[in-house]
Amino acid sequence: MPKRILITGAAGFIGSHLCDRFWEEGFEVIGMDNLSTGSLENIAHLIGKGRFTFLHYDVTNFVHVPGELDYILHFASPASPADYLRMPIQTLKVGALGTHKCLGLARAKRATILLASTSEVYGDPLQHPQKESYWGNVNPIGVRGVYDEAKRFMEAMAIAYHRYHGIPVRIARIFNTYGPRMRLDDGRVLPNFIGQALRHEPLTVYGDGSQTRSFCYIDDLVEGIFRLLLHTDYPYPVNLGNPEEVSILQFAQEILTKIPESRSKIVFCPLPEDDPRVRQPDISLAKELLKWEPRISRSEGLARSISYFRQKLGIR
Repeated sequence: MPKRILITGAAGFIGSHLCDRFWEEGFEVIGMDNLSTGSLENIAHLIGKGRFTFLHYDVTNFVHVPGELDYILHFASPASPADYLRMPIQTLKVGALGTHKCLGLARAKRATILLASTSEVYGDPLQHPQKESYWGNVNPIGVRGVYDEAKRFMEAMAIAYHRYHGIPVRIARIFNTYGPRMRLDDGRVLPNFIGQALRHEPLTVYGDGSQTRSFCYIDDLVEGIFRLLLHTDYPYPVNLGNPEEVSILQFAQEILTKIPESRSKIVFCPLPEDDPRVRQPDISLAKELLKWEPRISRSEGLARSISYFRQKLGIR
């Protein structure tokens, strides 16, 4: 019998790619999503196929999955600032109640669970690049605190279940990830810039653009998650991301060179509250534990992403 895996947030950007990967690997995949930010379009190609089931359900409620369950990937959560600023309480609930329900299910089913944490647990970091041992610099009552603290609580609860109940857990601290199936309106920098450039609108750079990010293509991230779940029993957080750092201003300029027909200009806007000044993962642990590091260059990843967004906008 194929191994059975539950993926929450299955209709989201990362969750849908995980559904693809585990289905292609021969797993029976159960996707769960309340569709608050996800889209059935992302998994439409799987619906109706064997070994895939979709459940339209809110994971903050009691979660029941009939039969045996080998693995759980808990990826349900708003992930972009536009979404979690619009849904602050729901974001806190899915990080707390949703995590509690998934851990309870893992305990009942004797399943291994991997939880999607985030580089945002580091806040506006005072350590650069960021290692897993760094405790972070988070404003718990700032506007971004609803997401940051939800994920920090998620990690704490996962480790408590591991220590007290012996649940096999994995924690992925995911850095900026991009690629096909991102929403053009999700508020993150890459779809913002690409959408603006394709529509010949000004590219909005916040602050002076000197703040940095590190972008990992979705296929590389999925490979890291796959290895973290199946190739190690390490229960503590592991950074997954691309350590190649770039300033936001430089990134905007790169986008314009990739879309040469764009008539867009770069404009500068006030920096949002608690926006991190730097973000770069130290992936030494992932290299050691998983024999993993990103393979797809930013140039290649951007070309693939721009092609996807051209199709979404009906632009050749």
